[in-house]
Amino acid sequence: MPEEDVVERAREDAKEGKSPSTQAGEFVQEEMHHIREGKHGARSPQQAIAIGLSKARRAGVKLPPPKSGSVSPEVEERAERDLDRGRKSPGAKPSRTRSRASNALKREPRSSASHASLGQHARSAAKRRGARSRHQSAMRAAHTRSARGTGRNGGRKKARR
Repeated sequence: MPEEDVVERAREDAKEGKSPSTQAGEFVQEEMHHIREGKHGARSPQQAIAIGLSKARRAGVKLPPPKSGSVSPEVEERAERDLDRGRKSPGAKPSRTRSRASNALKREPRSSASHASLGQHARSAAKRRGARSRHQSAMRAAHTRSARGTGRNGGRKKARR
């Protein structure tokens, strides 16, 4: 079950009109935190992300299942079921089978949520996208960094000498 503050942050994101993937990001972030603190492990960064997305769907985030062909039919089917579960009963307890699966995760490595492995996953995922798409994302990120006041200069333009 996701923690209450995570569900609350996702609800706030929904109220602000943010996309379902942004709302689901809260659950993925929580999952990475669980792995890093040693609550359980994951075989790969992809599995850790998938667990977070599954939790988001079951909590009622309207995140569509992955496109057909991009993942195995079993994963697609599971995502559909998670989405249905989120629509019908977002607060339901996990089944016996699902509980046993979480016990299996305890034997998996914790390194899958490390900064290095997540960075490696991000780079490999970016390579699958086109150059134009990557460029647009970079420009958007740079724009929000300067507007928000985060980043290296804290939102200030570099002084020319």
